[in-house]
Amino acid sequence: MVTLRALTLDDAPALTRVYSGASIRHTTGQPLTLDQAHDKIRTALARAAETPRAQWSWAILQEDDLIGLISLRRRTSIMGTISYILREDAWGHGYATHAAHQVVSAAFTTAGLTRLEAMHHPDNPASGRVLTKAGFTRVGTSDRHTDDGIVPYELYALETAT
Repeated sequence: MVTLRALTLDDAPALTRVYSGASIRHTTGQPLTLDQAHDKIRTALARAAETPRAQWSWAILQEDDLIGLISLRRRTSIMGTISYILREDAWGHGYATHAAHQVVSAAFTTAGLTRLEAMHHPDNPASGRVLTKAGFTRVGTSDRHTDDGIVPYELYALETAT
């Protein structure tokens, strides 16, 4: 069973495992050091204390094992974005989809958003399948500046029924 919970500083070693190997191929491309993991968690905890709240970050747990991270960011009063990363050995089991469903629910209830967007690298179609299973629809592309130049990321959206 997949559960979400707030991050703690004790999660730093597990977060370095998440941000390593193939999991980071379409992010920074660099593994996260233990110090960087601590900084990432401190930032998430500080953002959680802000009022009004603009960011939520959760550890994705399979039983008691931290296998990933999922975040919700408020971009406007009604629109937010989600992003997620899973440890490579956790791919293909539906964990990201399950976590995304939980975050969509929180976005539309707790955060009061009416639209969510998410995107993925064009070479990562599995992430698109996660988004589709979580209710998102592909709406186009969004150019992102990367070390390899401009890359057209696949863009997805989900709106509440009004």
